[in-house]
Amino acid sequence: MRIALVGYGKMGKIIDEIAQKRGHEIVARLKETPTAENLNNPDVAIEFSLPEVAYDNIKACLEHKIPVICGTTGWLEKKEEVEKMAVDNDSAFLYGSNFSLGVNLFFALNEKVADIMKNVDEYSCQLEEIHHVHKKDAPSGTAISIAEGIIKNNPKFNAWKLEETQGKELGIFAIREDEVPGTHSVYYKSEVDEIEIKHTAFNRNGFALGAVVAAEWIKDKKGNFTMKDVLGL
Repeated sequence: MRIALVGYGKMGKIIDEIAQKRGHEIVARLKETPTAENLNNPDVAIEFSLPEVAYDNIKACLEHKIPVICGTTGWLEKKEEVEKMAVDNDSAFLYGSNFSLGVNLFFALNEKVADIMKNVDEYSCQLEEIHHVHKKDAPSGTAISIAEGIIKNNPKFNAWKLEETQGKELGIFAIREDEVPGTHSVYYKSEVDEIEIKHTAFNRNGFALGAVVAAEWIKDKKGNFTMKDVLGL
């Protein structure tokens, strides 16, 4: 495939390496807004940039009918608009708060545990996410996805909030520490014990590989998708 990398920071460079190892051609490495000229006619664009420019990057690609795999978090108030744009332009869009295979399995496990715990009143629930100090948004997109999975399956909660759980608002502690790639934990705590499910990323390679796999999967498809579609979860 011909792949355009939109956003060329740490993740973009790792995706570049993995995509080439899988036999793909990188036709653009962009730090600026995509245009018809600088995109260089790709089959798909992989967008990992910053929250403040993600929407404009995605819009530019979709308007040129280029499918987009997006891993940038912190801009989701415009996600519905982007999904409509993908349909209107007869293109494809796939957003992932996290492209790691392990994290997407963790999402499924989290929803199952939330369903099991919904009728057990002795336990309170709390989320925690730890990321490197360079991460711009808090809580992480992955933590928001985890929280949404709990809210969907446990009627005790109807929203999430930063810091400690209070009433029907599920709490997320967002910690920024050194060069941590990403650690996400869900705690169920009672007066006598604690149950924890946890995912720890050792490096960014899992995120990058998942993004490339998603790009391979979305070729020739139309519409809006998630990693659940890619992995058949």
